Amino acid sequence: MIELSGVTKLFGTKRAVDGLDLTVRPGELYAFLGPNGAGKTTTIKMICGLLKPTAGTVRVGGHPASSPEARGLLGYVPDQPFLYDKLTGREFLRFVVEMYGIGRAEASRRIGELIETFEMGDFVDELCENYSQGMKQRVVFASALVHSPRVLVVDEPLVGLDPRSARIVKNMFVSQARGGAAVLMSIHLLAIAEELADTIGIVDHGRMLTVGTLRELRERAQHDGSLEDLFLKLTGNDGLAPVPQGGNPAGIRES
Repeated sequence: MIELSGVTKLFGTKRAVDGLDLTVRPGELYAFLGPNGAGKTTTIKMICGLLKPTAGTVRVGGHPASSPEARGLLGYVPDQPFLYDKLTGREFLRFVVEMYGIGRAEASRRIGELIETFEMGDFVDELCENYSQGMKQRVVFASALVHSPRVLVVDEPLVGLDPRSARIVKNMFVSQARGGAAVLMSIHLLAIAEELADTIGIVDHGRMLTVGTLRELRERAQHDGSLEDLFLKLTGNDGLAPVPQGGNPAGIRES
Protein backbone atom coordinates (compact mmCIF):
# COMPACT_ATOMS: atom_id res chain seq x y z
CA MET A 1 0.00 0.00 0.00
CA ILE A 2 2.97 2.32 0.66
CA GLU A 3 5.84 2.13 -1.81
CA LEU A 4 8.93 4.35 -1.88
CA SER A 5 11.53 3.65 -4.54
CA GLY A 6 14.87 5.45 -4.67
CA VAL A 7 13.43 8.48 -2.89
CA THR A 8 15.71 11.46 -2.29
CA LYS A 9 14.73 14.80 -0.77
CA LEU A 10 17.04 17.81 -0.84
CA PHE A 11 16.63 21.07 1.06
CA GLY A 12 19.21 23.24 -0.65
CA THR A 13 22.43 21.28 -0.24
CA LYS A 14 21.11 19.24 2.68
CA ARG A 15 20.17 15.66 1.77
CA ALA A 16 17.37 14.84 4.23
CA VAL A 17 16.43 11.56 2.53
CA ASP A 18 18.92 9.67 0.43
CA GLY A 19 17.80 7.00 -2.05
CA LEU A 20 15.27 5.46 0.33
CA ASP A 21 13.35 2.28 -0.48
CA LEU A 22 10.43 1.43 1.81
CA THR A 23 7.37 -0.82 1.47
CA VAL A 24 4.43 -1.28 3.85
CA ARG A 25 1.97 -3.98 2.83
CA PRO A 26 -1.74 -4.36 3.67
CA GLY A 27 -2.16 -5.82 7.16
CA GLU A 28 1.37 -4.82 8.21
CA LEU A 29 2.30 -2.70 11.22
CA TYR A 30 5.63 -1.10 10.34
CA ALA A 31 7.76 0.72 12.96
CA PHE A 32 9.87 3.44 11.31
CA LEU A 33 12.79 4.19 13.62
CA GLY A 34 15.76 6.51 13.58
CA PRO A 35 17.55 9.17 15.60
CA ASN A 36 16.50 12.82 15.49
CA GLY A 37 17.28 14.26 12.06
CA ALA A 38 17.34 10.85 10.38
CA GLY A 39 14.71 11.86 7.81
CA LYS A 40 11.64 10.17 9.30
CA THR A 41 9.28 13.16 9.35
CA THR A 42 10.42 14.29 5.89
CA THR A 43 9.66 10.79 4.59
CA ILE A 44 6.23 10.80 6.23
CA LYS A 45 5.39 14.18 4.71
CA MET A 46 6.27 12.83 1.26
CA ILE A 47 4.04 9.80 1.84
CA CYS A 48 1.19 12.14 2.80
CA GLY A 49 1.72 14.34 -0.25
CA LEU A 50 2.83 17.34 1.82
CA LEU A 51 6.29 17.35 0.23
CA LYS A 52 7.44 16.26 -3.21
CA PRO A 53 10.54 14.09 -3.56
CA THR A 54 13.53 15.53 -5.37
CA ALA A 55 14.03 12.13 -7.00
CA GLY A 56 12.37 8.73 -6.86
CA THR A 57 8.70 7.74 -6.56
CA VAL A 58 6.23 7.66 -3.66
CA ARG A 59 3.00 5.74 -4.16
CA VAL A 60 0.05 5.01 -1.87
CA GLY A 61 -2.33 2.27 -2.95
CA GLY A 62 -0.68 2.31 -6.36
CA HIS A 63 -1.33 6.05 -6.84
CA PRO A 64 1.14 8.96 -6.70
CA ALA A 65 1.21 10.23 -3.12
CA SER A 66 0.10 13.73 -4.14
CA SER A 67 -2.99 12.47 -6.01
CA PRO A 68 -6.60 12.74 -4.73
CA GLU A 69 -6.88 8.95 -4.97
CA ALA A 70 -3.96 8.46 -2.56
CA ARG A 71 -5.25 11.07 -0.15
CA GLY A 72 -8.63 9.36 -0.02
CA LEU A 73 -6.95 6.13 1.11
CA LEU A 74 -4.79 7.69 3.79
CA GLY A 75 -5.22 8.76 7.42
CA TYR A 76 -2.45 10.89 8.93
CA VAL A 77 -1.69 11.79 12.54
CA PRO A 78 1.10 14.40 12.86
CA ASP A 79 3.44 14.67 15.83
CA GLN A 80 1.69 17.86 17.02
CA PRO A 81 -2.12 17.59 17.11
CA PHE A 82 -3.98 20.55 15.61
CA LEU A 83 -7.61 21.36 16.41
CA TYR A 84 -9.74 24.47 16.06
CA ASP A 85 -9.99 25.93 19.56
CA LYS A 86 -13.50 27.31 19.12
CA LEU A 87 -14.98 24.02 17.96
CA THR A 88 -15.94 21.13 20.19
CA GLY A 89 -14.38 17.76 19.48
CA ARG A 90 -17.65 16.54 17.99
CA GLU A 91 -17.90 19.60 15.74
CA PHE A 92 -14.33 19.03 14.57
CA LEU A 93 -15.12 15.42 13.68
CA ARG A 94 -18.23 16.55 11.77
CA PHE A 95 -16.09 19.07 9.88
CA VAL A 96 -13.67 16.31 8.87
CA VAL A 97 -16.37 13.88 7.70
CA GLU A 98 -17.94 16.63 5.59
CA MET A 99 -14.59 17.16 3.84
CA TYR A 100 -14.58 13.47 2.94
CA GLY A 101 -18.16 13.71 1.61
CA ILE A 102 -19.49 11.02 3.94
CA GLY A 103 -23.30 10.86 4.17
CA ARG A 104 -24.95 12.20 7.32
CA ALA A 105 -26.22 8.87 8.65
CA GLU A 106 -22.90 7.10 8.07
CA ALA A 107 -21.01 10.07 9.52
CA SER A 108 -23.07 9.99 12.74
CA ARG A 109 -22.50 6.26 13.07
CA ARG A 110 -18.75 6.55 12.53
CA ILE A 111 -18.38 9.50 14.92
CA GLY A 112 -20.34 7.66 17.60
CA GLU A 113 -18.16 4.57 17.23
CA LEU A 114 -14.95 6.59 17.46
CA ILE A 115 -16.14 8.56 20.50
CA GLU A 116 -16.74 5.22 22.20
CA THR A 117 -13.49 3.64 20.98
CA PHE A 118 -11.35 6.53 22.21
CA GLU A 119 -13.46 7.08 25.36
CA MET A 120 -14.15 10.73 24.55
CA GLY A 121 -17.73 10.96 25.82
CA ASP A 122 -16.79 12.99 28.90
CA PHE A 123 -15.19 15.84 26.94
CA VAL A 124 -16.11 15.63 23.23
CA ASP A 125 -18.77 18.36 23.55
CA GLU A 126 -16.43 20.83 25.26
CA LEU A 127 -14.42 23.41 23.32
CA CYS A 128 -11.08 22.10 22.10
CA GLU A 129 -9.28 25.05 23.73
CA ASN A 130 -9.95 23.38 27.10
CA TYR A 131 -8.44 20.01 26.13
CA SER A 132 -5.29 18.48 27.57
CA GLN A 133 -2.62 17.19 25.16
CA GLY A 134 -3.96 13.66 25.57
CA MET A 135 -7.55 14.73 24.81
CA LYS A 136 -6.40 16.55 21.67
CA GLN A 137 -4.43 13.52 20.56
CA ARG A 138 -7.45 11.23 20.90
CA VAL A 139 -9.65 13.57 18.82
CA VAL A 140 -6.96 13.79 16.13
CA PHE A 141 -6.68 10.00 16.01
CA ALA A 142 -10.45 9.74 15.66
CA SER A 143 -10.42 12.32 12.84
CA ALA A 144 -7.81 10.27 10.97
CA LEU A 145 -10.06 7.21 11.09
CA VAL A 146 -13.49 8.66 10.23
CA HIS A 147 -13.22 7.64 6.57
CA SER A 148 -11.94 4.10 7.31
CA PRO A 149 -8.52 4.62 5.66
CA ARG A 150 -6.65 1.72 4.11
CA VAL A 151 -3.34 3.38 5.01
CA LEU A 152 -2.59 4.93 8.41
CA VAL A 153 0.54 7.04 8.96
CA VAL A 154 1.38 8.32 12.44
CA ASP A 155 4.30 10.44 13.64
CA GLU A 156 5.19 10.04 17.34
CA PRO A 157 1.68 8.89 18.26
CA LEU A 158 2.03 8.52 22.05
CA VAL A 159 3.37 11.98 22.93
CA GLY A 160 1.41 13.42 25.85
CA LEU A 161 -0.81 10.37 26.37
CA ASP A 162 -1.49 8.93 29.81
CA PRO A 163 -1.08 5.14 30.17
CA ARG A 164 -4.79 4.40 29.54
CA SER A 165 -4.92 6.58 26.42
CA ALA A 166 -1.68 5.03 25.20
CA ARG A 167 -3.18 1.57 25.59
CA ILE A 168 -6.27 2.61 23.60
CA VAL A 169 -4.06 3.93 20.80
CA LYS A 170 -1.82 0.85 20.77
CA ASN A 171 -4.88 -1.41 20.53
CA MET A 172 -6.11 0.75 17.66
CA PHE A 173 -2.84 0.25 15.74
CA VAL A 174 -3.14 -3.50 16.05
CA SER A 175 -6.85 -3.60 15.14
CA GLN A 176 -6.28 -1.42 12.05
CA ALA A 177 -3.45 -3.65 10.83
CA ARG A 178 -5.34 -6.86 11.54
CA GLY A 179 -8.27 -5.38 9.64
CA GLY A 180 -6.07 -5.13 6.54
CA ALA A 181 -4.78 -1.55 6.74
CA ALA A 182 -1.13 -0.69 6.15
CA VAL A 183 0.10 1.08 9.30
CA LEU A 184 3.35 3.08 9.38
CA MET A 185 4.34 4.56 12.74
CA SER A 186 7.39 6.68 13.48
CA ILE A 187 8.15 6.36 17.17
CA HIS A 188 10.98 6.98 19.62
CA LEU A 189 9.60 4.59 22.26
CA LEU A 190 11.48 1.49 21.21
CA ALA A 191 9.73 -0.76 23.71
CA ILE A 192 6.43 0.00 21.95
CA ALA A 193 7.95 -0.80 18.56
CA GLU A 194 9.32 -4.03 19.98
CA GLU A 195 5.90 -4.90 21.40
CA LEU A 196 3.72 -4.09 18.39
CA ALA A 197 5.59 -4.05 15.10
CA ASP A 198 5.45 -6.76 12.47
CA THR A 199 8.30 -5.09 10.60
CA ILE A 200 10.98 -2.66 11.79
CA GLY A 201 12.90 -0.28 9.55
CA ILE A 202 15.80 1.73 10.98
CA VAL A 203 17.04 4.82 9.16
CA ASP A 204 19.92 7.20 9.76
CA HIS A 205 21.13 10.15 7.67
CA GLY A 206 18.22 9.55 5.30
CA ARG A 207 19.27 6.00 4.41
CA MET A 208 17.81 2.66 5.41
CA LEU A 209 20.15 0.73 7.69
CA THR A 210 18.12 -2.44 8.01
CA VAL A 211 14.59 -3.82 7.61
CA GLY A 212 12.94 -6.93 8.97
CA THR A 213 11.27 -8.57 11.92
CA LEU A 214 12.95 -8.12 15.28
CA ARG A 215 14.17 -11.71 15.08
CA GLU A 216 15.67 -11.11 11.63
CA LEU A 217 17.38 -7.92 12.80
CA ARG A 218 18.88 -9.73 15.79
CA GLU A 219 20.11 -12.63 13.68
CA ARG A 220 21.58 -10.30 11.09
CA ALA A 221 23.43 -8.22 13.65
CA GLN A 222 24.37 -11.26 15.79
CA HIS A 223 22.86 -9.43 18.71
CA ASP A 224 20.44 -10.99 21.22
CA GLY A 225 19.67 -7.89 23.30
CA SER A 226 16.72 -5.52 23.31
CA LEU A 227 15.63 -3.43 20.34
CA GLU A 228 17.03 -0.40 22.16
CA ASP A 229 20.49 -1.99 22.37
CA LEU A 230 20.28 -3.03 18.74
CA PHE A 231 19.15 0.44 17.66
CA LEU A 232 22.03 2.12 19.46
CA LYS A 233 24.48 -0.32 17.95
CA LEU A 234 23.26 0.35 14.43
CA THR A 235 22.92 4.12 14.62
CA GLY A 236 26.26 4.37 16.41
CA ASN A 237 27.92 2.99 13.25
CA ASP A 238 28.84 -0.19 15.07
CA GLY A 239 27.35 -3.11 13.19
CA LEU A 240 25.24 -2.91 10.06
CA ALA A 241 26.08 -0.59 7.19
CA PRO A 242 23.39 1.06 5.02
CA VAL A 243 21.43 -1.26 2.76
CA PRO A 244 22.61 -0.97 -0.86
CA GLN A 245 19.65 0.75 -2.55
CA GLY A 246 17.92 -1.49 -5.06
CA GLY A 247 19.46 -4.57 -3.44
CA ASN A 248 18.30 -6.98 -0.79
CA PRO A 249 16.89 -4.95 2.16
CA ALA A 250 18.10 -7.71 4.41
CA GLY A 251 21.68 -7.42 3.25
CA ILE A 252 24.48 -6.37 5.60
CA ARG A 253 28.22 -5.92 5.62
CA GLU A 254 30.78 -5.10 8.26
CA SER A 255 31.49 -1.39 8.67
